[in-house]
Amino acid sequence: MKDWLSQLDQLTEQFVTTFGALTAAQLNWKPAPQTWSIAQNIHHLIVVNESYYPILASLRSGTYKTPFIGKVGFMVSLFGKVILNSVKPDRKKKTKTFAIWEPTAITSEDILQQFEKHQSELKQQIAACEKLTGKGAVISSPVNKNIVYKLETAFDIIVSHEQRHLEQAKEVLQQLAKANQ
Repeated sequence: MKDWLSQLDQLTEQFVTTFGALTAAQLNWKPAPQTWSIAQNIHHLIVVNESYYPILASLRSGTYKTPFIGKVGFMVSLFGKVILNSVKPDRKKKTKTFAIWEPTAITSEDILQQFEKHQSELKQQIAACEKLTGKGAVISSPVNKNIVYKLETAFDIIVSHEQRHLEQAKEVLQQLAKANQ
């Protein structure tokens, strides 16, 4: 099952290790009004990842209807590459998220515990799709039925997206440290 599950374990550990000792105030601190806090970055990942769950459940049950555009191989490949490149962790180019994936103003002190629980559920979702990987299954993005990519690419996107937001949250932590000097 590729290495998605171990990558998610590593990411979970990095989030907990990096941000686990922070207070709720520190997790929710924002260097600027338009910048997400560490907690908002984490919450965003939960929201995005969970938006895939209904699609994965439908795919596993055999009731998923691939959009017509998903039958056009070069479009599937093109969209997969574009989306995957847009969530790379290097963060050279900022991207705006879709409204349904915007994080809320988090004040929860247990966002990291929520994230750990979520990561466990996400791994279960991915593991439950093991029989579908490598079979050419195509899904659409949870936000747009006309953006299609292979199931494996979706899992690559999820992992890369988490890496991207780990880096973004680390940048906020560095800014917090500077602000407190």
